[in-house]
Amino acid sequence: MRRRHWALVFSFILFVLAPLGAVGWYLSERSIDQFASTTGFSVRRDEAAAPADMFGGLVQFTGGGGGGEADILYEFIQSQDLVTRIDARIDLRGHFTAAHDTDPLFTLAPGGTAEDLHDFWQCMVRLAYDQSTGLMTLRVLAFSPDMAQRISQEVLDESRVLVNELNASARADALRYAEEDLDEAVMRLKEARSALVAFRTRTQIVNPSTDLQGRMGVLNSLQQQLAQVLIDHDLLAATTTDQDARLKRTERQITVIRARIAEERRNVAETGVAGQAGYPALLAEYENLTVDLEFAEQSYRSALAALDAAIASSTRDSLYLATFIRPTLAEKSEFPRRPVIFSLAALLLILGWSILSLIAYSLRDRS
Repeated sequence: MRRRHWALVFSFILFVLAPLGAVGWYLSERSIDQFASTTGFSVRRDEAAAPADMFGGLVQFTGGGGGGEADILYEFIQSQDLVTRIDARIDLRGHFTAAHDTDPLFTLAPGGTAEDLHDFWQCMVRLAYDQSTGLMTLRVLAFSPDMAQRISQEVLDESRVLVNELNASARADALRYAEEDLDEAVMRLKEARSALVAFRTRTQIVNPSTDLQGRMGVLNSLQQQLAQVLIDHDLLAATTTDQDARLKRTERQITVIRARIAEERRNVAETGVAGQAGYPALLAEYENLTVDLEFAEQSYRSALAALDAAIASSTRDSLYLATFIRPTLAEKSEFPRRPVIFSLAALLLILGWSILSLIAYSLRDRS
């Protein structure tokens, strides 16, 4: 053994064995046992609410599988707001700081702020979330089995409160949107009916199609009469002279009937009724008004059905918290994981000592 060898042994004792002994002593003598409570839950949606998806105003509140709500719950469980609520009921701060004099490393320091309590909560509570299935698994550590189970139950209770608030908000929004859609549909229906009444009042025509059919019937009757008079005129012209009074009478009938036919056609195509536009324009305007009225009636029926669906869905919860693992009660302490911590400490100390030794020998060889 040379001098450098004794220096290497001394450094190993000083930088590896002594710290490792201190770690082992602290873990065995000072560290407080921690007990774990595990629970599993998921946000689920009532599939019976799915038929309401056909109604426009409710589509964002009644479909899907609750993925967005599960993300909200995941963030809520890790939030400072939840920690503050639970601390107000079961005194988390007092429990986490009770053994600080004995175990200052694995407990919360007394007199810490709300942010310190939240940071310690992140160390004591682990939440695993599978977004593909929506399942959440919560593990809570505490210094007694009962406290760990109680904290897990408090998290479940607060999660149910949040889900109920989401339900209430969704129901309120669904009803509000459905009522707004119905009010808009009623206004549109009133405007469409008023426009149709104004058209009928202005034109003095209930239905231009029916009125036009009546006028076309008059034209057809005049054309039939004209055809019959023309036949009578031809028969008389073949058997009598031009001076026959009957022939002159038929010619006057032909002239009058033709003038009446021309007048009727002009009324249909140009002047219409009561000085209004001709029938082609009246028919186009009437068809537009009837289409608007039909659309307004369909919108009103859909909005009314949507409101009925929103009222029906407001009587039940579309979201609920499904618990598939109830908070467990630990029978033995599993934390802190002393063998794992001791092994990691040994590994890090040996690696650090080895690196320092290599650096020292490198510098010695260079000098």
